[in-house]
Amino acid sequence: MIKQFINKVLKRKQTNSTLKVTVIGPSKHHIDKNHISHCALGVIKQLQEAGFQAYIVGGAVRDLLLGKTPKDFDVATNATPEQVKRIIRRSRIIGRRFQIIHVQCGQEIVEVSTFRAKSGKESLHQQVDEHGRLTRDNVFGTLEEDAERRDFTINALFYDPQKNEVLDYFDGVKHLKQKHITMIGEPIQRYREDPVRMLRAARFCAKLGFTLDNACKEPISTLNELLLNVPESRLFDELLKILLSGHAVNSLEQLRQLNLGSYLIPSLDNTLSDKQGALFIQQALLNTDQRIEKELGVSPSFLMATLLWPSLNLRWQQYLNKGEKTLPALFTAIHEVLVEQDEVLMIPKRFEGTMKEIWGLQPRFEQRSGQRPFKLLQHPRFRAGYDFLILRAQVGEIDPAIGQWWTEFQHAKPEDRETMLVKPDRPITRKRRKPKA
Repeated sequence: MIKQFINKVLKRKQTNSTLKVTVIGPSKHHIDKNHISHCALGVIKQLQEAGFQAYIVGGAVRDLLLGKTPKDFDVATNATPEQVKRIIRRSRIIGRRFQIIHVQCGQEIVEVSTFRAKSGKESLHQQVDEHGRLTRDNVFGTLEEDAERRDFTINALFYDPQKNEVLDYFDGVKHLKQKHITMIGEPIQRYREDPVRMLRAARFCAKLGFTLDNACKEPISTLNELLLNVPESRLFDELLKILLSGHAVNSLEQLRQLNLGSYLIPSLDNTLSDKQGALFIQQALLNTDQRIEKELGVSPSFLMATLLWPSLNLRWQQYLNKGEKTLPALFTAIHEVLVEQDEVLMIPKRFEGTMKEIWGLQPRFEQRSGQRPFKLLQHPRFRAGYDFLILRAQVGEIDPAIGQWWTEFQHAKPEDRETMLVKPDRPITRKRRKPKA
């Protein structure tokens, strides 16, 4: 009885809505269901059989319409998180700002969210800060309201696999064909509600090869400082999405064009203005994009280490030129660069520790005599440090012969490694300890 009453109320709201929808059938959308997760299909089927609305939403629909296989599938429904949890096995409620459901299917996770209301509804449950950013948004809504509160038209698409129909409220399909990214609603207000949308715009332009509508582009130069008010954890997550998108090179260029890069990596603009630094960053991101295309693993710590290295290396060399010893000079430069970075966007400690190890290993690769190379091979971060060394050799920062030596040394037979050792330029002399009085 209660469920029927809720469904009637929701249907009445939809009927009274002034928002028009275009229903696109299979003869026009050509979505291949073989590209859809079995887990997502199962979730939607169970929710619909229980009397609820349920759709694949957002980026997954966008990619399906472009003939691509989405990496992730999100489901939107009018069922509350508690109702979803009762219907779907192996599901759990997560989140504080807005509760969602994670459904586990083997290694795959499908995210299920309840339709959300547009801004301004029931303001008791929606709060904004002094800049207009939504800080609390726990209001459930209708399908139409959920479509209206999404950011870009190409992401406000809903696909019903049971009926094989796409629901399009804001000409998203037309904009996909035009390769055009435009905002739902007034761009300045939408950026103020969530400044991360500026970063998402850059990422989508790079990933899809689309152009950003001028009305969406122009306000960014005056609103980019709003990123300073976004929680650092959310900003860092968005940075990782950019770097791991498979289009990191283009994304970085988009960030630079929109004057957004310095709000993530403060040293980035200076780095990209330097020929050697720009070459290093571009090569690192190109290697990353190639690994993602081949579905190989990528380390966020390694990526962050590469982004900060040109600035760090410049400071290191300056200290060396002043007569500082190698390791103290390096550690001082590391400290300064991380302090500068943390003032804008703090890197999580779990990544920062690995970054320090990768950087700290670089001087040790120059030591190719005695027992030091054998000890370095046993270091837990040897592989990451070695890959970093090869990257430096690729762009001519160090002698390529050093990288080649380490490539051969690590793959040589144990008995052959002794013959490969480089004799020191001068004999090693050890200071004798003074006898105790």
